[in-house]
Amino acid sequence: MGAVGGMLIGVALLLLSTFNPPAFAAVRGFFSEITTPVASGLTWVRGSVAGVPGGVSSYWNVRGENARLKKQIADDQLLVSRARTLNQENRHLREMLKLRDVSTDAVVAARLVASSLGSTRRYATLNAGGWQGVKTGQPVRQPDGLIGQVIETSPNTARVLLIVDPESIVPVRRTRDGLPAIATGRGDGLLDVRSASVATMIFQPGDTFVTSGTGGIFPPNIPVANVIRTSRDIAVAQPSANPDSLDFALVQQTFLPEPTPTPSPSPSAKPKAEKK
Repeated sequence: MGAVGGMLIGVALLLLSTFNPPAFAAVRGFFSEITTPVASGLTWVRGSVAGVPGGVSSYWNVRGENARLKKQIADDQLLVSRARTLNQENRHLREMLKLRDVSTDAVVAARLVASSLGSTRRYATLNAGGWQGVKTGQPVRQPDGLIGQVIETSPNTARVLLIVDPESIVPVRRTRDGLPAIATGRGDGLLDVRSASVATMIFQPGDTFVTSGTGGIFPPNIPVANVIRTSRDIAVAQPSANPDSLDFALVQQTFLPEPTPTPSPSPSAKPKAEKK
């Protein structure tokens, strides 16, 4: 039944297009207005459905690429950080070697491998010891200033008492007028500077102090501290060499050599008894 109806409609449209083309054009336009929106909707649905796999694939590709780029950025930042650290170490090592070459009392340049930054006692460990000529009492410094003093040695390591330790005492002098003072550690990374004479010393922020050579341990003119604030006859100073960024250090001979021990006299030989 439907086939016969469709055939009759087709024959009518054929006759209409043959004998009355304007009427056929109007009928064709009518049906086109009806079918075009439906066809457009079907085309959009078909395109949307067909694009779903591609969209999902693109999402995962973009997400994976984003993760890869983030990892690459993190790796690049790590490489940059390592390069900066190596560059800083190389610069410090070059400065240390230059200082060693111009020093006439250098013992050895070595690395500080550990330090006690988490307590009030401030020590550091040097990876050079008795086999490298390091002895108890020798001063330890960096190009920026004094670090401390060797207090213990083993064949290949040495323990250094840092100048910021409360037990550290360093004779110093003020650079602008040569007045003597004593620098002692506070245990918090800073130093207390007190007058070494009976007269009251007036400290000012910005005063700089170097070793005086008094006591015969520390060679003179090694930078020690810079005053940052004052309180009556005591000045709080920052060490010239930052104790929190220690890496390489130079061990030096003591300023005055140890006195040569006086040989003890050998016991005199007992006189032989005379024979009767």
